[in-house]
Amino acid sequence: MPMRTFFFLPPVRQAAGGVTVLRRMAALLTAAGREAFLVPREMTDQGPGWTPSESFIDAPVVPWDRLALTPGDLWVVPEGWVNALTPGLNAGARCLVYVQNWAYLLSALPEGVSWRRLPVEFLAVSDPVARFVAATTDFAAPILRPGIDTNLFHAPERKPDVSAGGKVRIAYMPRKNKALAKQIRETFAALDEELAARCEWVEIAGLTAQGVAEALQSSHIFLATGFPEGCPLPPLEAMACGCLAVGYMGFGGADYMRQALPQTLTTGSDPAPFQPWWPLREVGWGGNGLWSADADILGAALHLALGARWFLDGSPHLAPVLANARATAQAYTLDAQRASVLALWQRLDAL
Repeated sequence: MPMRTFFFLPPVRQAAGGVTVLRRMAALLTAAGREAFLVPREMTDQGPGWTPSESFIDAPVVPWDRLALTPGDLWVVPEGWVNALTPGLNAGARCLVYVQNWAYLLSALPEGVSWRRLPVEFLAVSDPVARFVAATTDFAAPILRPGIDTNLFHAPERKPDVSAGGKVRIAYMPRKNKALAKQIRETFAALDEELAARCEWVEIAGLTAQGVAEALQSSHIFLATGFPEGCPLPPLEAMACGCLAVGYMGFGGADYMRQALPQTLTTGSDPAPFQPWWPLREVGWGGNGLWSADADILGAALHLALGARWFLDGSPHLAPVLANARATAQAYTLDAQRASVLALWQRLDAL
């Protein structure tokens, strides 16, 4: 008999991608006829946490004070909320920690507590996160990747024209390491004032999902300044919208980010191509962005300059990178996420 699944939703003040992923998972299980429930720590006027943009069915809600787990239930908790494991541990339920950002796996542990001594299982959001979990807990973590709504995030028929004096539009999200984003902008402007004058910045903040999609569709380049990351979705959304991705991997982004510079670097004036030191999984696409080491401000600015010149010069290097980016985004659709969730829960039933 399939087990019941309960997802803990932490109290968050701002819309959080991790909460959306949990809600999507519960919705997918519910739509497949499984018993899946959302358990918010706090209810708000908008309901239990933040609502995904998709229209498919959501999952039923169990208030925190009415939660009654049994040994046959699965209790799913995100990695940064160790204390939330208590109801599952006390009930003898099966406890699954979904690690969506490796950076919070250890920092959230109370002093003297070790993951190795807790009766829990792990689920990782990406291949790099699974490597981190294995290295620090000795647990193997199955990988469950998130998805993006490609009905919402898709390339427009055409981007704004830059051939007749139009500007290259560079989108970024200031909430992701705002100070570093500012430094990259300043460095980019100082590198080549004439080039900087041919570009304009598109700040993505405080927008609905539809607004984010429209901003990305109107942009040529997306600057990714986020780190640490588990499996960052904004660069994927930007790739789906036809943007050239530039910036940081955040470690977790190496699940899908592949360096384009080894195939496209043509001069000695640009930074040497950055490559992660850890092994990368095999993927079905090639270089899909211009990636720098996390916090490398000059490298990111130089890559921005190179990308902007590609657009202004009509460089032949641009098309294959954008094609690889589209292929990348197509591997992270909601359909792919749905198939992965249902397959994984079938395996969990059998264990």
